[in-house]
Amino acid sequence: MSVVAVVGAVASILDKIIPDPVAAAAAKAKLFELQLQGDLAEITAKAGIIQAEASSEHWLAATWRPILMLTFGALIVARWLGFSAPNISESEVLALWDIVQVGLGGYVIGRSAEKIIPQLADALKKGK
Repeated sequence: MSVVAVVGAVASILDKIIPDPVAAAAAKAKLFELQLQGDLAEITAKAGIIQAEASSEHWLAATWRPILMLTFGALIVARWLGFSAPNISESEVLALWDIVQVGLGGYVIGRSAEKIIPQLADALKKGK
């Protein structure tokens, strides 16, 4: 069960066990705040790992993710241009495309998170 599903289930239970709607809403707000803080901590940790790899002095540690994504992208482009091994199935090509989409999404989200997380952290600290 995902964290979102658990938080949703707990929120619905809070509605049942706390009769006062205002108190139930406050409890749910605190629950969602805790979820957000946990999500931010997880994203921050992952971003730290990627940042440490990217700033590594060893070229392979610093560039393995982009090299891997370029390799998958090149395989897809080669297939589109008709240059591929005859034994590569359509399902393998689609699996490679899924990997490229996830990887590119991760880069976009990661770069956005690097810019947004410090602002969110400051806002949470000021809100306390």
